[in-house]
Amino acid sequence: MNKDTIPVNIQILDKEYVVSCPIEERNDLVASAHILDERMRQTRDVVKVYGTERIAVMSALNVVHEFLQAHRDQENRSALLVQSITQLTGKIDAVLVEDQHKDRDGVHGVKS
Repeated sequence: MNKDTIPVNIQILDKEYVVSCPIEERNDLVASAHILDERMRQTRDVVKVYGTERIAVMSALNVVHEFLQAHRDQENRSALLVQSITQLTGKIDAVLVEDQHKDRDGVHGVKS
């Protein structure tokens, strides 16, 4: 075991595992194990799947599906944000060009 890693005890479906991870990632590992345990219990209880391997596969498929949906949603939000920024930039540019024309033509409310 690397000196920068520590053994962490996690429990999933009432079975204990010892996993080595970097010290700074311990809390994330424990949180991940807790979420996985909850998801596997849900899968077992709702879908009535039996056998740890089947429960793990079904849970993994559900988690990956949710990840892909979240990733797709994030991409859509990013595209909308880029579109909004582009529109705002166009409006700002139009106002600046109009202002430059007014300066050049001496039209700022006071005529000479």
